Amino acid sequence: MSAAEPSTLLYRPFTADDIPMAHTLSVEVKWPHRADDWRFVLDAGAGFVAQDGERVVGTALYWKYGEHGGSLGMVIVAPDQQGKGIGRKLMELLLEALGERVTVLHATPAGEPLYAKLGFGRIGAIHQHQSADFSVPRVELKTGERLRAIAQSDIAGLVDLASRASGLDRSALLPSLLRVARGVALIREFGRGHAIGPVVSVTADQDHARRAQALIAHWLAHNEGRFTRIDTPDESGLSAWLEAIGLRRVDTVIKMARNGTPPHDTSVAQFAIINQALG
Repeated sequence: MSAAEPSTLLYRPFTADDIPMAHTLSVEVKWPHRADDWRFVLDAGAGFVAQDGERVVGTALYWKYGEHGGSLGMVIVAPDQQGKGIGRKLMELLLEALGERVTVLHATPAGEPLYAKLGFGRIGAIHQHQSADFSVPRVELKTGERLRAIAQSDIAGLVDLASRASGLDRSALLPSLLRVARGVALIREFGRGHAIGPVVSVTADQDHARRAQALIAHWLAHNEGRFTRIDTPDESGLSAWLEAIGLRRVDTVIKMARNGTPPHDTSVAQFAIINQALG
């Protein structure tokens, strides 16, 4: 323990009992996550808290994907406790737990210097789009193509597509997501309303972006007038289209990786991620 840390500060594993205080902490820093959003990401992974007396003053979660991949997120330090090394200590605990896995995170510009010191490098950017005041575009598919709901028999194929698009093994995560999300593309309750993602399309021809737009437009039609969020990779080129239909870009975060980068499969393209924590 450094001299800058409070003498009562304790670092320990994150448990389900910590969710109410973690939710209070995320509200304090103006994050949109509900208690149910915390529950979902904790059920999919694990993490640590920093506790000062009876108060949780810091959180950090991590997720393992197969044998070689991982991500981390939900790193929050109470505003009145920042500058005491709490965030760095929580990060060190996460990195120890993840070991030599290729690990991704999404950083604010303010957080990037710390992550760079811990061995992370820039590999991209994610644009956050959201609004309740959007227009629903009409997107025509090619003759013979149609949208339909996800069936149980589709899950193995969806896991394969999502894994190839993200470069991370989604075999455990995607079935968990399907329990709280609905398909065609996946939409789920999140924060102030709903979030759409992941959205993935094969790139066998020039219509893959149109397919992604059709999937998104399907859920926008069902969610018209309600708050909707999409986090899209910069390389997808989707931001301009989202802006044009009224889903404003409200933030951009930096995608970073450590111990290498996730493998890139050019036969699939990712147009929306699950969320910034899970990648």
